Amino acid sequence: MIEYRYDTQLLIEGKGLDEDAIYTYFIDHFEGDSLLAVGDEELIKIHYHTNEPWKVLEYCASLGEIFDIVVEDMNRQTRGLKG
Repeated sequence: MIEYRYDTQLLIEGKGLDEDAIYTYFIDHFEGDSLLAVGDEELIKIHYHTNEPWKVLEYCASLGEIFDIVVEDMNRQTRGLKG
């Protein structure tokens, strides 16, 4: 069984985004692993494994417009099903 079930990926578009601050917020507030928060002041790519993707989406939406959202169930994928 996978510890963190949902592979959560998205883009955040906004002004004055800080990838280091976003990374730190994730570490301090969400349980998960495989965190990637990269980009610049106007566009950040997020990749994160978590059991509560809705919290990630809520936080990211508070920073700017979120799009290209993908939430895949990795437990289904390991069983050969669509995630």
